[in-house]
Amino acid sequence: MINIPGYQILAKIYEGNNSVVYRGRHEENNQSVVLKFSKGDFPSEAENNRYRKEYEILSSLNFSGVIKVYGLEKYNNTLVMILEDFGGESLKTLITSQKFTILGFLNLAIKIAESLGEIHSAKIIHKDINPSNIIFNLTTSELKIIDFNISSVLTRDSYKLKHSNILEGTLPYISPEQTGRMNCSLDYRTDFYSLGVTFYELLTQQLPFTNNDVMELIHAHIAKQPKPPHEINPEVPHIISNIVLKLLAKTADERYQSAWGLIADLDECLNQLQMIETIVEFPLGSQDISDKFKIPSKLYGRQLEIETLIAAFERVCKGSKEMMLVAGYSGIGKSALVQTISQPIIHQGGYFIWGKFDQFQRSIPYSAIVSAFSELVRIILSESEAKLHEWRNKLLAAFGTNGQILIDVIPELELIVGTQPKIQELGPNEAQNRFNIVFQNFIGLFCQPEHPLVIFLDDLQWADSATLKLIKLMMTDVETKYLFLIGAYRDNEVSPTHPLVMTLNAIRTPSESMNYAQINQINLTPLTFENINQLIAETLCNDRVSVQPLAKLVESKTGGNPFFVNEFMKTLYQENLLKFDSEQIRWQWNIEQITALDITDNVVELMIGKLEKLPQLTQKVLSLVACVGNQFDLNTLSLIYEKESYATFQDLLPAIQEGLILPASETEAKNVELNLYPFLILNYKFLHDRVQQAAYTFIDESQKQNLHLKIGRLFLKNTPPEYRSERVFDLVDHLNIGRTLITDESEKIELAKLNVEAGKKAKDATAYVAAQEYITAGISLLDRDCWTQYYDLTFALYKEGAIVEYLNSNFSESEALIKLILDRSKSVIEKTEVYNLLVVQYTLRAQYKEAIAAAKKALGLLEIELPETDLQTVINQEFTQVKENLGTKEIASLINETNIEKSKYKVALALITNLIASAYLISPELWTVIVLKGVNISLKYGSVAESCLCYCNYGIILNSYLGDYHSAYQFGLLALKLTDKWEISGLKCKACAGFANTLSFWFKHIKESNVINNEGYGAALESGDLEYAGYLLHNTAINLLFQGIQISEILKEVSRYLQFTQKPKINFRQIL
Repeated sequence: MINIPGYQILAKIYEGNNSVVYRGRHEENNQSVVLKFSKGDFPSEAENNRYRKEYEILSSLNFSGVIKVYGLEKYNNTLVMILEDFGGESLKTLITSQKFTILGFLNLAIKIAESLGEIHSAKIIHKDINPSNIIFNLTTSELKIIDFNISSVLTRDSYKLKHSNILEGTLPYISPEQTGRMNCSLDYRTDFYSLGVTFYELLTQQLPFTNNDVMELIHAHIAKQPKPPHEINPEVPHIISNIVLKLLAKTADERYQSAWGLIADLDECLNQLQMIETIVEFPLGSQDISDKFKIPSKLYGRQLEIETLIAAFERVCKGSKEMMLVAGYSGIGKSALVQTISQPIIHQGGYFIWGKFDQFQRSIPYSAIVSAFSELVRIILSESEAKLHEWRNKLLAAFGTNGQILIDVIPELELIVGTQPKIQELGPNEAQNRFNIVFQNFIGLFCQPEHPLVIFLDDLQWADSATLKLIKLMMTDVETKYLFLIGAYRDNEVSPTHPLVMTLNAIRTPSESMNYAQINQINLTPLTFENINQLIAETLCNDRVSVQPLAKLVESKTGGNPFFVNEFMKTLYQENLLKFDSEQIRWQWNIEQITALDITDNVVELMIGKLEKLPQLTQKVLSLVACVGNQFDLNTLSLIYEKESYATFQDLLPAIQEGLILPASETEAKNVELNLYPFLILNYKFLHDRVQQAAYTFIDESQKQNLHLKIGRLFLKNTPPEYRSERVFDLVDHLNIGRTLITDESEKIELAKLNVEAGKKAKDATAYVAAQEYITAGISLLDRDCWTQYYDLTFALYKEGAIVEYLNSNFSESEALIKLILDRSKSVIEKTEVYNLLVVQYTLRAQYKEAIAAAKKALGLLEIELPETDLQTVINQEFTQVKENLGTKEIASLINETNIEKSKYKVALALITNLIASAYLISPELWTVIVLKGVNISLKYGSVAESCLCYCNYGIILNSYLGDYHSAYQFGLLALKLTDKWEISGLKCKACAGFANTLSFWFKHIKESNVINNEGYGAALESGDLEYAGYLLHNTAINLLFQGIQISEILKEVSRYLQFTQKPKINFRQIL
């Protein structure tokens, strides 16, 4: 039994999901009260915060149309709110018990609108207007609005609500924008939509949409038109029906803009009904002029461009793949244009994802791609458990054993697929191919007829080289369909030699090794005078003729730049040069005063001027966050600002109030409350790049390095070691900017180690330019005696440096680093590993003689001679040695041989297997010697993964040269089993190719060879070895011919194989 000191509980009057409400009596003054409790014995802190917030809001609303609050008291572990009880009942109850006349409805509707107007005048959005939250006393005609549990106190006129699987408000009554599925801001006008649903129910005794399914009901709010009230209830006059439909408009701009505009129309209806007992239709909204300065959210002068984008998407829905560039200078409206099509795309079942490059974070690989696909992952995670399970299986099938490659780039993927196997080390070409294949498989899952994929990459002029390479891959992959890639960029900031322009030209230009793709472009131009005139007229609720002088002034100052136009208009309002006259109910301005103000015609200067008017602490916090990025979270900002979240927020608040910083509306309770509980807000963003740019100019050039170094140090200090890998790019980027200021040797060494980690991570993601930058920065931190004091670190940096220089086609730089390492290396094993890099590089560059020479030196260090003459004698000696080492062992038993323990022989076998291709192409005899040496090492000292290639090639030698088909088959079979044992797909594809096409058919039907070829082909794709993938397809086609399959059937298969050869950088047409 509830027992609150000083109050007597009389009866329970309501129980919901989150609260329980009782009627009671104050024992001291005998006053009737309502007591509202949090439901449950142990409500969360978030729930208690909502109660405190509601109490604060109600305490500030001293209006007759809002329920009074008497106090907020603690009861056990929960809170109880003490509210007035004026003897009313909810409209929800009254609707079920009686039918309102039109006269009764109008009187009631006016009271509700007046109460709502009072609430909006206090800058409160209720967000849950519905009959249950409107209390009416039939006897006294008092009406009060209750339940401000999810209401928002706004310091701005609006905020944008992102897509969420948690809905605020009562679903049958929420506005389209409150569903979070609309690409538009949420403001006070959301309450007008909810009021429209309430009026609809009062007039018809039914809701406009009655779907039971949540998603169907959301769709109805967004896309379906309700049946007019007068068609359901003939007693409803058409004009009242139209008033309700105006409130129910899908876009806020088409609804009433003010409570008094609504009241004026309701009053007119009431007056006519009382005077002439009927209502003659009249123009609605004639007095609907809002006192809130708000520029309409719609785009002006862009209808043709919107239609162009929609038409392109419709073509994609039919199976095409397209790239659309949106070009124009900063502020021209590129992002706004593309965002307008997001909802039509989503409504048609498509996925729309978005990522933005940052002007101050250009070195981070794939930053916009990561942002875009992270959003897609979050959408998947919000789906049902059954759907999530389905996606998990699809992703795992697409990844194979290579899921970690994409998790390293898009960490959120691990939330769906779980922990993935460690990535196998591969050669540079194979690593690049593997990444490409895995990414193509990944993106292909979403590019489907039932849900085409639209990727919007903003500010492409700042894209990193790895992303540009990925764009080329996506657009030139012949198998990809149902993909619409939209890229926005500033065409005035790129030259003909800019990496973006060169990438686009490469995509447009056909070549033997790459398919070309059609790229279309929309060039955005400034707004015309007519566009600006319309924008100002609609903003100020005035006719176009009256605002023409102001429009001409705005055009001359802004050049028609939409962002500048908006900010210029806001400046006029903030400077009190645009003001609302509440007596005349109109906006007023003075052209002479505006002209005399001499506002700058440079948008950056305008933004700097706005920032300079902010408090000093706000300027400081903005300059800090400008270093972090266009988007940021309060926790990160508090960390680098070195203040508590609440104090940080207080200093940031003036920028939010001016609209320069926007809250992203993602909170613990999906609830925005800027004044009272800022710690609930997770994410913020700059209004525009120009604002970020202006904030960054506040930092003196001489202090930028210091500031970035400080930020990096704070990030590093507050990032647990287990999470450093995930954040390594952010950590290192800031520290590297200020690395020349670091004097402490231990700090330099720690940063050098982080650069090694960042370089390897970038390399694994095939972001080779970024990898090179990180390794170069790491090397620059080393002192002259680094090879003595920090040998392991120095060796690792220079070795990675040699690798990434090669991957960036800087061959001479790579060789120079390798020679330096060879001079400084301490051990034979390390020298041999470095020589192995040379062998691989020379082989890939078709410098086979050089590869053999490098291998000869390396093997010589290991005391393994590679002769140049009398090779047949050496072959005979090695054959004899094989027989001795094999002895009486069964070939099949070699699978159980112990692994090599000595590093010397492990490295030797790695060298030998890397040399096989060069030796085979230069000298078959040398190839035979190398294979035999590999077999002898494996037989004598134990096996490693590379032994499988030695055994497979030995089988080919036995088969081709000695005619020992049985032993040859056994060694080939052994090779396959070893690849399964070691689980290295890069070796398996080679072993399958050798065994299936030279050994297997001597003992098995040739059909069996294609089973092995197919298995090898899958391993080749998994390891990125496209060369061997091509060989295996070629061999499969030949085998079909040998099987006697009809030529027509073989041609069908070959045509499918040819699709594979059309992938970028593959040219096997001559082979096939």
